[in-house]
Amino acid sequence: MPITTVDEALAWLLSVGAPPRLVQHHALVAEAAAELLDSLEAWGSAFDSKSVLLGAALHDAGKLLHPGEMNGPGHRHERAGHDLLRTHGQGSLARFCLSHADWDRDDVPLEDLLVALADKLWKGKRVAALERRVVSRLAAVRDEEEWTTYAAIDPVFERVAARGDERLGRSW
Repeated sequence: MPITTVDEALAWLLSVGAPPRLVQHHALVAEAAAELLDSLEAWGSAFDSKSVLLGAALHDAGKLLHPGEMNGPGHRHERAGHDLLRTHGQGSLARFCLSHADWDRDDVPLEDLLVALADKLWKGKRVAALERRVVSRLAAVRDEEEWTTYAAIDPVFERVAARGDERLGRSW
């Protein structure tokens, strides 16, 4: 049965053995993604909001198989999460486990870029190259200059990032 809501995604993570701390991380990234999406309504037809939210809620699923990567560096969780989701019939969402860390390619869909961005902004981190890639894609949607799009959405990025300390305080 496909996962269709963030709550279902979080419950699924618990059902496959994810520790509460990892589930909380996914909830916080999904919260940041929802805040981001709420402010990008003008571009809403350019991306699938539901996919962004579900991707944010599952992007680090592989960390339950590589718990050392919850506190330290590592990339084994990306492939492990992809495989885990596919094994459990969630193949359409599995790509987010790979793309949230491998977003700097031309073929990465806008939804995946937004998940990667939410995964940075949730903790207050701004990544200029990722933000430029999102701005470029959104500018193309409306056939406008990138600086015009940047001026409209940089305050959104800043607002989501500004809540990073508060979210980190809830990440236990």
